[in-house]
Amino acid sequence: MKYITFTVPCYNSEDYMRRCIDSLLAGGRDVEIILINDGSTDGTAKIADEYQLTYPDIIRTVHKENGGHGSGVNKGLELARGIYYKVVDSDDWLDQEAYSKLLARVKEFCGAGCEESAADTPDLFVCNYVYDHLDEGRNRSINYRNVFPAEERCSWKTIGHFRPSQYLIMHSLMFKTEILRQSGVKLPEHTFYVDNLFSYQPLPYVKDIYYMDIDLYHYYLGREDQSVNEKVLMKRIDQQIRVTELVAECVDLNEVKKKYPKLASYMTRNISIMLSISSIHLLLIKTVEAEQKRRNLWERIRAYDPSLYFRLRFSTLSGLTYLPGRIGGKLTVGGYRFARKIYQFQ
Repeated sequence: MKYITFTVPCYNSEDYMRRCIDSLLAGGRDVEIILINDGSTDGTAKIADEYQLTYPDIIRTVHKENGGHGSGVNKGLELARGIYYKVVDSDDWLDQEAYSKLLARVKEFCGAGCEESAADTPDLFVCNYVYDHLDEGRNRSINYRNVFPAEERCSWKTIGHFRPSQYLIMHSLMFKTEILRQSGVKLPEHTFYVDNLFSYQPLPYVKDIYYMDIDLYHYYLGREDQSVNEKVLMKRIDQQIRVTELVAECVDLNEVKKKYPKLASYMTRNISIMLSISSIHLLLIKTVEAEQKRRNLWERIRAYDPSLYFRLRFSTLSGLTYLPGRIGGKLTVGGYRFARKIYQFQ
């Protein structure tokens, strides 16, 4: 039995993928690692093949035409044999001590190691992640101590409240593979920022959550070509807008609210965050076309769900990114700069 499937989407990752893969190998034969070579043009394919030859019981390598990060995530999920599924980007890595604790707890839940015992395991594991500015020697850990009880199974009905700096991202989540497949989540190809969809759409299918207060995932920040780099994000703003719209439309929050009011509140706030990021970067572009795109984005959300639009329009977060006039725009950008400095997310 494979307890966890790790998928590592790789595109021209030869300079850093070994650090990522080596950090995952500590799981031994209890895990499987699927390396997705997404049409790389450097030495990525060769490195991936070397690892598969050295660790044939642990590592599988898939070579495919370039389809983007989402395409790699989709392919890994299609092939996954593990009870749980986790994506680790090729420039990131797992803390070894935290990884050992997570795997031990998963195995403990699975008990006898058979399919019957695995059926009663939590639908979702949540762990802390670390914004790691490795080249600058600084980092910031994001935890969820105020949201979930540590080392206890809980549900969306019993969670606490998220702070502004807290939201559930791909790096903090490990879904049961079955839950992901039930949710029908499928990420668009040739599109950045699709991890937002992955960490959002399956949430209403989760009934049982288990939080471990450990700094598991190291999210590397610092590469100039990184998708979260401000200048790169501005160049790819159309993709950010597309994903924001997909997230806003993939779940009926009115239905979620009937069953899980706290989850619906969180998911609304998550859309608000994404809408804020899109709106702010369109302001930073400072063109007439960008301003029109900002108006169009808001109007499309209003056309899809008027009640959601008004909740977002008058929320403290996204509402402040849609202030009228030039002064409103300056206030919005100033607030963004301050938040970025405080929370060190880039």
